[in-house]
Amino acid sequence: MYKMVGENATFTGILGEGRLDSALAAALPQFSRARIQALIADAALRINGQSFADPASKKMSGKHFELHVPAPKPDKAIPQDIQLDVVYEDAHLIIVNKPAGLVVHPAAGHSDGTLVNALLHHCHGKLSGIGGVQRPGIVHRIDKDTSGLLVVAKSDVAHEGLAKLFAAHDIERKYIAIVSGIPAPPAGTVRTQIGRSTTNRKKMAVLPDTKGKHAVTHFRMTEAFSKTAVVECTLETGRTHQVRVHMAHIGHPLIGDSVYSNRQNPYRIGPDQAPFDRQALHAASLGFIHPISGETLRFECGLPEDMQLLLSQMRI
Repeated sequence: MYKMVGENATFTGILGEGRLDSALAAALPQFSRARIQALIADAALRINGQSFADPASKKMSGKHFELHVPAPKPDKAIPQDIQLDVVYEDAHLIIVNKPAGLVVHPAAGHSDGTLVNALLHHCHGKLSGIGGVQRPGIVHRIDKDTSGLLVVAKSDVAHEGLAKLFAAHDIERKYIAIVSGIPAPPAGTVRTQIGRSTTNRKKMAVLPDTKGKHAVTHFRMTEAFSKTAVVECTLETGRTHQVRVHMAHIGHPLIGDSVYSNRQNPYRIGPDQAPFDRQALHAASLGFIHPISGETLRFECGLPEDMQLLLSQMRI
């Protein structure tokens, strides 16, 4: 059975035998198993009144479920007049300095107000179509609360060329992170497998060698304080949340990272002493060979104001 709440629907019932996602698909044949897995990952499922996030669980038979399904969203991103910091642009690609807080493309919970909506307006709709109607031009992403450089394809041929560069790890990407603790040694390389956490589908995690995807981060401390440090991270691969996961894995989670750090964040910035409430991470440099012209491109952008204020406080 189901009930409507506004434009949203909540489906309820009793689970049968088998994996949780399969049991839900059997109970709700109007949804594919992939759709159900996505809803579970978006924290839309409650079992016996409690949130549940493991689609592979097999001990759910006879339990009561509630699956909250949001109203359908428009299948095409719309142009919106949102200010952009354009670092470089030509007929084939555009590089922007994304501010923290801006989502890259429409997704669950963010149907508009994204970088894609801003780019569609700025580029008059002329973005590569390879990424689909929700992700036009998007070749790679950085997290909502990470700032810095991002390259977007305006033409399909540029998109294909950039995708090959990323696949071959021929893109230079350096991040500046402010971390808890002082790394010792002050430089090194983290090599692990990264994949979805088995306990929280919204998190990534370091996994055993036979699972996940190979991830490599080179790090180098550039400044140390009493209890924190500035670290330059160079990506050899580009996995979701890679810097955040790897720095937490070696015992130095990012300041302000509420997902991968259990440590209290005492830092406040600015004249109003607002909490520094995002991961202290900035995509500071980006370099690659232009996929059409063959020109070597390399760009750098300084730290945003909030990270500069955070560092000023630490240097006192």
